[in-house]
Amino acid sequence: MILMVVALALLDGEGRVLMQRRPDGKEHGGLWEFPGGKIESHEDAEEALVREIAEELGIAIAPENLFPLTFATSGAGAARPVVLLLYTCDNWQGEPVAEPGAAIVWCDRASLAELPMPPLDVPLAAAVTKMLK
Repeated sequence: MILMVVALALLDGEGRVLMQRRPDGKEHGGLWEFPGGKIESHEDAEEALVREIAEELGIAIAPENLFPLTFATSGAGAARPVVLLLYTCDNWQGEPVAEPGAAIVWCDRASLAELPMPPLDVPLAAAVTKMLK
């Protein structure tokens, strides 16, 4: 069964994107990723992303402010196939705050390229880099 995951490139007005560091002790702990999570069986992708972002960052996003950008897959040989959908958003309510054990940082093009990331986030970051000022 394919695991469907959603992620968000939260964009500020200064040409930066928000990245989240995974807590130590979790899979890919210490690596930087786009915030998001798994789609539950009763949700569509946008509903899942709105829920995950509220849980992880404490901000509110309206589904109509989410725009699909790209996706990545774990490939046919993966033990558990994953499809990761990346959306962008530049309109939200609240101030992003990291979950306990996690960290967040706003990155410009240069600093985004320097972050260590899980394999599926690397091609997503490349797509975001192309759109950052």
